[in-house]
Amino acid sequence: MSEWRRGDSRPECDCPTAELKMREWWIHVGLICIPLVAVYLHIPPPQLSPALRKWHSAGEVFHFRGHNIFYRDSYGALGSSDVVILLHGFPTSSYDWNKIWEPLTQRFNRVIALDFLGFGFSDKPRPHRYSIFEQASVVEALVAHLGLSDQRVNLLSHDYGDTVALELLYRSEQNRTGRLTINSLCLSNGGRVQSLLKDSSFLAPVLTRLTNYMLFSKGIGEVFGPYTQPTDAEFWDMWTGLRFNDGNLVLDSILQYINQRLKHRERWVGALTSTFIPLHMIYGPLDPVNPHPQFIRLYQQLVQRSTVTVLDEHISHYPQLEDPTGFLNAYFNFINSF
Repeated sequence: MSEWRRGDSRPECDCPTAELKMREWWIHVGLICIPLVAVYLHIPPPQLSPALRKWHSAGEVFHFRGHNIFYRDSYGALGSSDVVILLHGFPTSSYDWNKIWEPLTQRFNRVIALDFLGFGFSDKPRPHRYSIFEQASVVEALVAHLGLSDQRVNLLSHDYGDTVALELLYRSEQNRTGRLTINSLCLSNGGRVQSLLKDSSFLAPVLTRLTNYMLFSKGIGEVFGPYTQPTDAEFWDMWTGLRFNDGNLVLDSILQYINQRLKHRERWVGALTSTFIPLHMIYGPLDPVNPHPQFIRLYQQLVQRSTVTVLDEHISHYPQLEDPTGFLNAYFNFINSF
């Protein structure tokens, strides 16, 4: 009987061992989760390259509704009063214009670019309802900050910046308070649609946070031509600009602009088709987002007053980076035509 009791008590003797194993299991889970959480939040952020640090140090910030907005303002050609404002695309920054910056300063008296709220070196508040309307107001506030409210300005835009430019055009045509006086508008490849990431479901914040450098560079690489791919350093600079101030955590909010474009299409296309200011489109025909020739045919049908430059057949969605010389030639030919 005593032997049976001793045998029966053996499971009780194993309890401390079971608890110890359970504790060890949780420790292992914790050790696995810590690096996963770090990857999820992208800790730590990448360091600025010398080129990106130089771009950053050459800029300034101004305050817009309690947020810091980064911008660059370079004085260039003497004897000219022309001003050009550059509006970048998604998901990158004003650094997209770095390859054509110096040539632009040789033609214009002032060359100005900014990082939209939520992009690049500007603040990236969260939670925040990002909108094209707010970004247009950011541009108007910058123009006022620089004392250019009475100056006729030329707008040069790409991708996300195209839509901001159209809202600015609408306000100008409607004589809205705070409007820009637009001298000309040049658009370039736009409309990059990322239907999965713009999904407003609970997955969107997770998907955008789990985007890492490899996924990012692969996605961006797909909208560059096969012969005009960014270098590893250029990919890294784009990624660093995105990650600055935890920009990866606001991507899902910014991407709601796609829904805004659909909702307000009549407003923005209407402004484009009814304006009498000089218009131009610089187009990389290999763009998988806006395929050739369907896109350019539709554009010319809708915007009959606009002139168009179609670049070499191997140029894709980022023409100012893939073919800076061709892009500049097209833009200068347009600017010098009126």
